[in-house]
Amino acid sequence: MNKVLLKINAWLHLWLGLISGIVVVILSLTGCALIFEEEIKYSWLYSASPDSTDQTELLAPSVVYNKIKADHPEKEIESFWYYGHGKPIKIGIDHGERLMYVNPYNAKIIAEVDHEDFFHFMDEGHRHLWLPTEIGRPITGWGTLMFFIISLSGLILWWPKRWNKRMVKQSFTINWKTKWKRINYDLHNVLGFYSLILAVVMAFTAMMMSFPWLRKSIIEMAGGYPRSPKKTEMKNEELDRPKVDALMVADSIWLQVRTQIALHNKDAVIVHIPEEDEDVVYACTDMHAGSWRDLKFDRYTMQLLPSSQKPIGEAKTAEWISRSNFGLHTGYIGGLTTKTLYFVASLICATLPITGFYVWWYKRKKKPVKKAKKKLQLAT
Repeated sequence: MNKVLLKINAWLHLWLGLISGIVVVILSLTGCALIFEEEIKYSWLYSASPDSTDQTELLAPSVVYNKIKADHPEKEIESFWYYGHGKPIKIGIDHGERLMYVNPYNAKIIAEVDHEDFFHFMDEGHRHLWLPTEIGRPITGWGTLMFFIISLSGLILWWPKRWNKRMVKQSFTINWKTKWKRINYDLHNVLGFYSLILAVVMAFTAMMMSFPWLRKSIIEMAGGYPRSPKKTEMKNEELDRPKVDALMVADSIWLQVRTQIALHNKDAVIVHIPEEDEDVVYACTDMHAGSWRDLKFDRYTMQLLPSSQKPIGEAKTAEWISRSNFGLHTGYIGGLTTKTLYFVASLICATLPITGFYVWWYKRKKKPVKKAKKKLQLAT
């Protein structure tokens, strides 16, 4: 029975690997490209500094808005993404078609770029392989599921038959002094083992994003989401109240979030300029370790609404899993250390289909040679 199960395991590892190989390579390489996007963009490519040592305060959204509008009245400004000191404000303009990076101390435009930049291109490849979403998303989802199964079956194939000194050395180290075929096998076998834990985490969290049924099942098993607070209807006199100026609302919420609400990375705030017909204003804070906190404010009173998320430290298991899934998938959850580990693991994952294919191809070529030798021996 054990031999049958091992054969089935080897068969699954081989054929699921061959089917999903190209998808895994693309997802792994695009994932590598995206891991350090924040460091490259906001700490190097579009870094921002004050003109003088006296300029230490971040400008409010209304100040930035008015300064940009003075020079570019045609621009439609919709949202402000503050990333903190030394980093630019990212501003969505022209209905999200373009992005503007602005110095947070003097409102000088650092760059205006097409939304379709390199990282956006990599993100589209990572999410749906540059195919139409309705086609690419299922392919990446099922490819990731196959990779998850391959990773677990690979552990069974890697497991030493005997835990003696020789077998342990072969399982944990690469012999660089042997033939290339053996080196290739070691690269697949040994590096696959070392990247296994992170590979499984990345695959499973990606599956949580791809398959609603899986996400729902995990959340339900973890206790489910907390009940949403009951919506209270506004009184007629409240509905008739004149709306406060949109920029004043944005300023008030931005200041309130930084000084009273944020717990982590307090100067990193996303705030939207409300449209004329919007009574609820969105903001975002606590963008830390790959999670964030969505906030909703009453446009009239600028008070935080009960439907806003609580700090992640107060979240129960199910909500924590949901809100931390992105950080677990990308490596953001542990800062630069985990990002580096994820980068290396993703790079290894990109090589596994290639080295695995070569292992299979070599064995496939070897079988006819063995058969020919046996026939020759029988003939003589």
